[in-house]
Amino acid sequence: MSEDLNLSEEEWRKKLTPEQFHILREKGTEKPFTGMYWDAKDDGVYCCVACDAELFRSDQKFDAGCGWPSFFESIDDERITKTEDLSHGMKRTEILCARCGSHLGHVFKDGPDPTGLRYCVNSVSLNLKKKEEGKE
Repeated sequence: MSEDLNLSEEEWRKKLTPEQFHILREKGTEKPFTGMYWDAKDDGVYCCVACDAELFRSDQKFDAGCGWPSFFESIDDERITKTEDLSHGMKRTEILCARCGSHLGHVFKDGPDPTGLRYCVNSVSLNLKKKEEGKE
């Protein structure tokens, strides 16, 4: 993940849908229980919708009851950038795709074992590459 994908705002607007642009580039949030992956059970790998970086595996996903896809860890810590977010009168840790800088969501310290973390991710920032049957 050493190669950054730096596009201009205009290039991102052309590449992404208006909703994707709002969430990924303007740090928006989709409404809970509305995204396509919040309750998905399919096997596969969740990738950044903007740059296709592999971020989370389906076996790292759990039902946090919050209305957004939640994962207890990422595929690799180097694929996620964490930064302090003081918006909306809260102190949170924002998570971004390390490759392209797209906003994914936030990580909280209220997740299950083995990590105790909950990566709370906007569905619109992800693309699930489903595992093909019969392949490992």
